[in-house]
Amino acid sequence: MSPSPQDPVPREAEPSRSQLVTPDDFGGIYQRWLAGIRQTTDTLENWALVGIKRRGAVLARRLLEDLVGGGGARGPGPAYGELDISLYRDDYHLQTGAPAVLGTEISFAVEGKSIVLVDDVLYTGRTVRAALDLILDFGRPRRIWLAVLVDRGNRELPIEANFTGEFFEPERNDRVQVRLKEMGDDYDGVDLTSFVETGA
Repeated sequence: MSPSPQDPVPREAEPSRSQLVTPDDFGGIYQRWLAGIRQTTDTLENWALVGIKRRGAVLARRLLEDLVGGGGARGPGPAYGELDISLYRDDYHLQTGAPAVLGTEISFAVEGKSIVLVDDVLYTGRTVRAALDLILDFGRPRRIWLAVLVDRGNRELPIEANFTGEFFEPERNDRVQVRLKEMGDDYDGVDLTSFVETGA
Protein backbone atom coordinates (compact mmCIF):
# COMPACT_ATOMS: atom_id res chain seq x y z
CA MET A 1 0.00 0.00 0.00
CA SER A 2 1.37 3.40 -0.99
CA PRO A 3 1.84 5.84 1.91
CA SER A 4 -0.73 8.61 2.28
CA PRO A 5 0.36 12.20 2.86
CA GLN A 6 -0.21 11.65 6.59
CA ASP A 7 2.06 8.61 6.77
CA PRO A 8 5.55 9.13 8.15
CA VAL A 9 8.39 9.15 5.65
CA PRO A 10 9.96 5.64 5.58
CA ARG A 11 13.08 5.55 7.70
CA GLU A 12 16.04 3.21 7.81
CA ALA A 13 16.63 1.09 10.90
CA GLU A 14 20.02 1.35 12.56
CA PRO A 15 21.28 -1.07 15.19
CA SER A 16 21.44 -0.01 18.83
CA ARG A 17 23.47 -2.34 21.07
CA SER A 18 23.19 -2.84 24.82
CA GLN A 19 23.85 -5.51 27.44
CA LEU A 20 20.97 -7.55 28.83
CA VAL A 21 23.37 -9.41 31.12
CA THR A 22 26.68 -7.84 32.09
CA PRO A 23 29.82 -9.90 32.69
CA ASP A 24 29.38 -9.23 36.42
CA ASP A 25 25.86 -10.69 36.42
CA PHE A 26 26.50 -13.58 34.06
CA GLY A 27 28.18 -15.81 36.64
CA GLY A 28 25.24 -15.69 39.05
CA ILE A 29 22.71 -16.52 36.32
CA TYR A 30 24.85 -19.39 35.09
CA GLN A 31 25.32 -20.78 38.61
CA ARG A 32 21.56 -20.77 39.29
CA TRP A 33 20.98 -22.51 35.99
CA LEU A 34 23.66 -25.08 36.79
CA ALA A 35 22.19 -25.70 40.26
CA GLY A 36 18.76 -26.47 38.81
CA ILE A 37 20.21 -28.94 36.34
CA ARG A 38 22.37 -30.56 39.02
CA GLN A 39 19.41 -30.98 41.38
CA THR A 40 17.58 -33.02 38.73
CA THR A 41 20.51 -35.02 37.37
CA ASP A 42 22.91 -35.72 40.23
CA THR A 43 21.32 -39.08 41.11
CA LEU A 44 20.65 -40.26 37.55
CA GLU A 45 22.51 -43.32 36.34
CA ASN A 46 21.72 -43.39 32.62
CA TRP A 47 21.70 -39.90 31.20
CA ALA A 48 23.39 -37.68 28.66
CA LEU A 49 24.20 -34.03 28.13
CA VAL A 50 23.72 -32.94 24.51
CA GLY A 51 24.53 -29.48 23.16
CA ILE A 52 23.19 -27.82 19.99
CA LYS A 53 26.08 -26.39 17.98
CA ARG A 54 27.53 -23.91 18.21
CA ARG A 55 26.96 -21.92 21.40
CA GLY A 56 24.66 -24.50 22.94
CA ALA A 57 27.46 -27.03 22.61
CA VAL A 58 29.92 -24.64 24.25
CA LEU A 59 27.54 -24.23 27.20
CA ALA A 60 27.02 -28.01 27.36
CA ARG A 61 30.78 -28.56 27.61
CA ARG A 62 30.95 -25.99 30.39
CA LEU A 63 28.09 -27.69 32.22
CA LEU A 64 29.78 -31.07 31.81
CA GLU A 65 32.97 -29.77 33.39
CA ASP A 66 31.09 -28.20 36.29
CA LEU A 67 28.74 -31.13 36.89
CA VAL A 68 31.45 -33.79 36.77
CA GLY A 69 34.75 -32.04 37.35
CA GLY A 70 33.33 -29.84 40.09
CA GLY A 71 32.60 -32.83 42.30
CA GLY A 72 29.60 -33.37 44.51
CA ALA A 73 27.66 -35.50 42.02
CA ARG A 74 26.10 -38.53 43.70
CA GLY A 75 25.49 -40.46 40.49
CA PRO A 76 27.76 -41.41 37.58
CA GLY A 77 28.67 -38.74 35.05
CA PRO A 78 26.67 -38.28 31.86
CA ALA A 79 27.40 -39.38 28.34
CA TYR A 80 28.08 -36.40 26.11
CA GLY A 81 27.17 -35.41 22.56
CA GLU A 82 26.75 -32.48 20.19
CA LEU A 83 24.14 -31.87 17.48
CA ASP A 84 24.38 -30.07 14.16
CA ILE A 85 20.78 -29.39 13.13
CA SER A 86 21.65 -27.69 9.80
CA LEU A 87 19.99 -30.39 7.66
CA TYR A 88 16.98 -30.70 9.98
CA ARG A 89 15.87 -27.07 9.88
CA ASP A 90 12.35 -26.55 8.54
CA ASP A 91 13.63 -23.73 6.32
CA TYR A 92 16.35 -25.91 4.78
CA HIS A 93 14.53 -26.01 1.44
CA LEU A 94 14.50 -22.21 1.34
CA GLN A 95 18.27 -21.81 1.61
CA THR A 96 20.00 -20.72 -1.58
CA GLY A 97 23.46 -22.02 -0.73
CA ALA A 98 24.85 -25.13 0.89
CA PRO A 99 24.60 -24.97 4.72
CA ALA A 100 27.77 -25.01 6.82
CA VAL A 101 27.65 -28.54 8.21
CA LEU A 102 29.54 -28.85 11.50
CA GLY A 103 28.79 -32.52 12.17
CA THR A 104 26.81 -34.39 14.82
CA GLU A 105 28.66 -36.37 17.47
CA ILE A 106 26.53 -38.94 19.30
CA SER A 107 28.70 -41.90 20.33
CA PHE A 108 26.32 -43.39 22.93
CA ALA A 109 23.10 -45.40 22.71
CA VAL A 110 20.17 -42.98 22.86
CA GLU A 111 17.61 -45.73 23.49
CA GLY A 112 16.20 -45.51 27.02
CA LYS A 113 18.50 -42.68 28.09
CA SER A 114 17.47 -39.46 29.86
CA ILE A 115 18.85 -36.48 27.95
CA VAL A 116 19.43 -32.85 28.88
CA LEU A 117 19.38 -30.88 25.63
CA VAL A 118 21.30 -27.60 25.91
CA ASP A 119 21.07 -24.41 23.86
CA ASP A 120 22.00 -20.79 24.44
CA VAL A 121 18.80 -18.98 23.40
CA LEU A 122 15.23 -20.27 23.07
CA TYR A 123 13.24 -18.19 20.61
CA THR A 124 10.67 -19.57 18.14
CA GLY A 125 11.25 -23.20 19.14
CA ARG A 126 12.20 -24.28 15.63
CA THR A 127 15.84 -25.02 16.46
CA VAL A 128 14.77 -27.23 19.36
CA ARG A 129 12.22 -29.03 17.18
CA ALA A 130 14.97 -29.81 14.67
CA ALA A 131 17.21 -31.07 17.49
CA LEU A 132 14.45 -33.35 18.82
CA ASP A 133 13.95 -34.83 15.36
CA LEU A 134 17.68 -35.49 15.08
CA ILE A 135 17.87 -37.16 18.49
CA LEU A 136 14.91 -39.41 17.67
CA ASP A 137 16.69 -40.59 14.53
CA PHE A 138 19.28 -42.14 16.87
CA GLY A 139 16.71 -43.93 19.03
CA ARG A 140 13.95 -43.49 21.59
CA PRO A 141 15.19 -41.78 24.76
CA ARG A 142 13.40 -42.24 28.06
CA ARG A 143 12.89 -38.49 28.40
CA ILE A 144 14.36 -35.20 27.18
CA TRP A 145 14.74 -32.07 29.29
CA LEU A 146 15.50 -28.72 27.65
CA ALA A 147 18.03 -26.37 29.27
CA VAL A 148 18.48 -22.88 27.81
CA LEU A 149 20.51 -20.07 29.28
CA VAL A 150 18.16 -17.40 27.85
CA ASP A 151 14.47 -17.65 26.98
CA ARG A 152 13.49 -14.68 24.84
CA GLY A 153 9.83 -15.52 24.30
CA ASN A 154 7.94 -15.09 21.01
CA ARG A 155 7.43 -18.81 20.48
CA GLU A 156 6.09 -20.15 17.18
CA LEU A 157 5.95 -23.79 18.32
CA PRO A 158 4.65 -25.24 21.64
CA ILE A 159 8.09 -25.80 23.16
CA GLU A 160 9.18 -24.71 26.64
CA ALA A 161 12.38 -25.12 28.64
CA ASN A 162 12.71 -27.16 31.83
CA PHE A 163 15.77 -25.20 32.99
CA THR A 164 16.12 -21.48 32.19
CA GLY A 165 18.87 -19.13 33.30
CA GLU A 166 17.03 -15.89 32.53
CA PHE A 167 13.92 -14.72 30.68
CA PHE A 168 13.68 -11.62 28.51
CA GLU A 169 11.03 -10.57 26.00
CA PRO A 170 12.52 -8.01 23.63
CA GLU A 171 10.91 -6.86 20.40
CA ARG A 172 10.48 -9.60 17.84
CA ASN A 173 13.07 -8.22 15.42
CA ASP A 174 15.68 -7.62 18.12
CA ARG A 175 18.68 -9.91 18.28
CA VAL A 176 19.74 -11.59 21.53
CA GLN A 177 23.22 -13.10 21.58
CA VAL A 178 24.97 -14.99 24.36
CA ARG A 179 28.63 -14.00 24.49
CA LEU A 180 31.09 -16.72 25.53
CA LYS A 181 34.84 -16.51 25.94
CA GLU A 182 35.20 -19.99 24.43
CA MET A 183 33.78 -18.55 21.19
CA GLY A 184 36.42 -15.84 21.08
CA ASP A 185 34.28 -13.16 22.72
CA ASP A 186 35.95 -10.75 25.13
CA TYR A 187 33.50 -11.57 27.94
CA ASP A 188 30.65 -13.78 29.10
CA GLY A 189 27.36 -11.94 28.87
CA VAL A 190 24.14 -11.45 26.91
CA ASP A 191 23.88 -8.67 24.34
CA LEU A 192 20.81 -7.08 22.76
CA THR A 193 20.84 -5.51 19.32
CA SER A 194 17.74 -3.39 18.67
CA PHE A 195 16.92 -1.77 15.37
CA VAL A 196 15.86 1.83 15.85
CA GLU A 197 14.31 3.89 13.06
CA THR A 198 16.26 7.02 12.25
CA GLY A 199 16.02 9.86 9.80
CA ALA A 200 13.06 11.81 8.51
